[in-house]
Order: sequence, then structure tokens, then C-alpha cells
Amino acid sequence: MTASDLQSLFVTNLVRYNSGDRRRWRLIVGDVKVYSLATHAHCNWAVTPSGSASEVDAVERLADRLREDHPIITAG
Repeated sequence: MTASDLQSLFVTNLVRYNSGDRRRWRLIVGDVKVYSLATHAHCNWAVTPSGSASEVDAVERLADRLREDHPIITAG
């Protein structure tokens, strides 16, 4: 799984389970940051969503679920 694959997975799930379009959710999610496994061995990625409180909450809840299935990703 790459960072761009993970971002697409975020957007697909957010559109499916919340209102809004792909463009809006992509802007809210922002870039997926990939960290070194040397310093982040458990989970090497993070997102910093921006939007309304309910939009940020939706992204953070989904991030928690996706970390269980995809804790380690690659850049790209």
C-alpha cells in the first residue's frame, strides 16, 4: 500500500459513508505523511485533516480503522 493508495482509500470510504464529493474529501484529508520505520515502527503514516469539526472527526475515526489494516505503507 502506498501513500496515494491510502489517500484514495480514505476518499472512497468518506464519500461512501458521508455526504460530499471526492474533491471535497480529498482536500479535507490532505496528504498522507509517511515516516521512517526507524522512528515509527508501529504505524508509519499520519494525516492532518482540515475542515469542519464533523469532517475532521469522520477522517480521524476512519484513520483509526485504517491503521488496523494498513499500519505500514510506502511513499508514493
